[in-house]
Amino acid sequence: MRMIMFFLVGLLVHVIFFISIFDIYFTSPLVHGMAPQVSPLPPPASRLLLVVADGLRADSLYKPDANGSTRAPYLRSVMEETGSWGVSHTRVPTESRPGHVALIAGFYEDVSAVAKGWKENPVEFDSVFNESRHTWCWGSPDILPMFAKGASGDHVYTYTYPAEREDFASTDASRLDTWVFDEVKSFLQSARVNSSLMSSLQKDQNVFFLHLLGIDTNGHAHRPMSQEYLENIRLVDSGVKELVSMVEDLFGNDGRTAYVFTSDHGMTNWGSHGAGHPSETLTPLLVWGAGVHTAQRVTEPQKYSDGYLQEWQLEGLRRVDVNQADIAPLMSSLIGVPIPLNSVGVLPLQYLNNSDQFKAESMYSNAIQILEQFKVKMAQKKETTLSFLFTPYQLLTESRQAEFINKARVLIQLEEYEEAISLCRSLIGHALEGLSYYHTYDRFFLGCSVVLGFTGWTSYVVLVILKTHASLRRPPTPTDQVSSKTLWWMGVGATLLIGMFLIIQRSPVTYYIYCLLPVPVWYSVLKEFGTLTDLVRSYSSLPLGKCFGYFALVTFGIELLVVSFFYRAMLTVGLAVLSLWPLLSGLYSKAKFRSVSWVLCCLFLATFPMMPVVGREANIHMVTCAGVLSLFISTFYLWLARKRTTLHLTDRYLLTFQMLHVAVCAYVPTSTHSSLQLKQGLPLLNQMISWTTLGSSLFVPLLSSTRLFHRLLSIFLSLTATYLLLSTGSEALFPPVLSWLMFVWINIEQEAMLSQGISGRQELSTLDFSENIDITKIRQLKLDDIRRSYFFVFFIITAFFGTGNIASINSFDPASVYCFLTVFNPFIMGGLMMWKVIIPFIIVMCTFETIQVSTQLSSRSLFLIVLVISDLMALHFFFLVQDYGSWLDIGTSISHYVIVMSMTIFLMLLSLMTHILTSGRVSLWRTRKMHFP
Repeated sequence: MRMIMFFLVGLLVHVIFFISIFDIYFTSPLVHGMAPQVSPLPPPASRLLLVVADGLRADSLYKPDANGSTRAPYLRSVMEETGSWGVSHTRVPTESRPGHVALIAGFYEDVSAVAKGWKENPVEFDSVFNESRHTWCWGSPDILPMFAKGASGDHVYTYTYPAEREDFASTDASRLDTWVFDEVKSFLQSARVNSSLMSSLQKDQNVFFLHLLGIDTNGHAHRPMSQEYLENIRLVDSGVKELVSMVEDLFGNDGRTAYVFTSDHGMTNWGSHGAGHPSETLTPLLVWGAGVHTAQRVTEPQKYSDGYLQEWQLEGLRRVDVNQADIAPLMSSLIGVPIPLNSVGVLPLQYLNNSDQFKAESMYSNAIQILEQFKVKMAQKKETTLSFLFTPYQLLTESRQAEFINKARVLIQLEEYEEAISLCRSLIGHALEGLSYYHTYDRFFLGCSVVLGFTGWTSYVVLVILKTHASLRRPPTPTDQVSSKTLWWMGVGATLLIGMFLIIQRSPVTYYIYCLLPVPVWYSVLKEFGTLTDLVRSYSSLPLGKCFGYFALVTFGIELLVVSFFYRAMLTVGLAVLSLWPLLSGLYSKAKFRSVSWVLCCLFLATFPMMPVVGREANIHMVTCAGVLSLFISTFYLWLARKRTTLHLTDRYLLTFQMLHVAVCAYVPTSTHSSLQLKQGLPLLNQMISWTTLGSSLFVPLLSSTRLFHRLLSIFLSLTATYLLLSTGSEALFPPVLSWLMFVWINIEQEAMLSQGISGRQELSTLDFSENIDITKIRQLKLDDIRRSYFFVFFIITAFFGTGNIASINSFDPASVYCFLTVFNPFIMGGLMMWKVIIPFIIVMCTFETIQVSTQLSSRSLFLIVLVISDLMALHFFFLVQDYGSWLDIGTSISHYVIVMSMTIFLMLLSLMTHILTSGRVSLWRTRKMHFP
């Protein structure tokens, strides 16, 4: 009962630590209550046509092909004659939803939106569509609904195709774009005979939005260098040309239409996006029509040193780069609607072909709009902070704000437009910095509370290990009882003091949790202070040299694991060092075959972290080879074990069936890949086999014998079958190699126990997971158990980073799930990829469960040491979290902490699952009771 309580408390504490990072770093930056800002001068355009080619890279559009001709002749002519162009720089994560939010709402969506779904707004935000008079949208059901749902009133109209059309196995994904163009053409034609619709179209401040998903879908399915992707660009170019002609014709060539063509994100050469590679963050931007500069020739070298102008053969045309969020205020200025209230974009004046007064007034509106956000944020923070503790942002105090505003208005009235624009830019810069300042105002305070709780919890676990497993138990003394009462009253006093402080500051509920958690944690630590004093008293009898040696090695090992999060090759170094363990510990002389197997397995596994996570080409033949290797390992084990243990007939049939099943699953990816290449779609039989395999992967092992190696072999075959279906190349070899190393580890630990003189060692072949543990045989922890725990943590990290994982957003390759589905569904696809990541975890966890049984330790003992090691890593990453540098650096630092904390929580839950998976038994048929020899 105490073990369950300890587990639940530990789980709760880690969940709190995990959630804390979202309150500290991932809270929404949006504020509400600002007044809309719009330029008082008439806008140059009455309507705007926005075309977003999802997944289109800048170089794919701008760079001429091998023959020197362009893939998009119409858009190229716009750049060279009638419009302005540049590169729109996106931010991480380079995904469709945050890209469109930046384009249309003008702000970079925070991570609090990730778990809220793709089709709804997690927080209310304003957008260009919401500020328009009418907006008509055509395109994907994954993007359009979120802007319609967030709009006030009923003036955003969406037309979407069924989600089933977003099929990566489609014979021609460009038909998604053809559908959009056809629908828009039909809409414009219907306006000629529908007077009510024509009346709405002729009003000002209207927006037409086309979301074209074909390029992105073809990029995922065939890669951006494929003929399908490039031909889709030609189709989009001709579609835009025809559409512009129809729009101009419908409105009588009145010269009041502005056009914006861009992309939400790019794509890597291997068909993925999400991270910060230039191929993902550089997107095209073309603007032409009413109020926009026509092409401007330049003879002087331009300020860009990235070399793209020469590569794209565009040195003679002025290039104007923007941040993606800057497009929203640009569109607002062109049609004269208020800039979206939460926009942080800065109006790119170089695109506007208008008077200096219009530019100055537009820039002033932009500055006031961002300043309004700053003022609301400052007021909110001031209300919830004690006056003597509040520190305002010095560069924009209330007096400085008034000074900026008055000076800017005076300069505009004096027609000093250039100076007014410069002053407004300065005001925008200060306001954006101030927004960040108040958004992160409580970060240090919350961080200190979490660190205090973290160190307290880790200290408590260490004391529990010492008290329970280091022979330091002693009966309580009267002094202990007195100090316990004193501690209790101190804890109550601290709780009341902290609670009153938070109530006065009107802090959110979560602040109470983070600030009050350290109180009971440190109370528990100080309550066990006697354990620590006993340890100090008995230091003379301890092997201090050996203790410090283990401490130094584990510290070095933890640092190596931390570095491996940044450089996967460090896992290769770690495995190379681990391979020397039998030689350094003297096990080689006692178990040569097992030691050589250990060395070879470590070295084979060490090759995987050296392989690229992303960018690798699909190699289905490697999947087949992995299936053959799995069958060879299984056959070899059964041949070795035939003399040691008797295999029941039903178990023999089950293992044979599982081996045949692995053979089928090794063939299914080849069959699926071939069918998709021939554009025949996903075969139904293959899909049925895949989903059946997935559904039964955790059930089938429960039918097998609970004898140690028989159950492990059944688990291995069941999980390998699923992993093969989710593989596209060399990563399919990872589970067989990892499993073979785990098998050797189990065996060599037996030799390690023998060399340490631990009595009562059982033969592995006689162990049964379902047998009740003999309490009298459970031993106390030894120093070598720290090494076992570290090995486990190291193998868990290797299982996570060995081939590819969720830490690298763009390591996701949709081709991995093609045996299961080809129609785009982010949640099912993400779930399948998560399961692929978890499978190596389960293999390592089952091995750890086995080692606890075979080394005569309680299930709690080793896990406590694992908990300390993983918590030290998490604390390390907490200090490495940063909010400066590039967005990729910030995101990476936060994701590392989230991964380690998730891993700790996940291991707690997974330990329960693997216990059931190894010791549980389900009987589908009645059998006569057998007594194994």
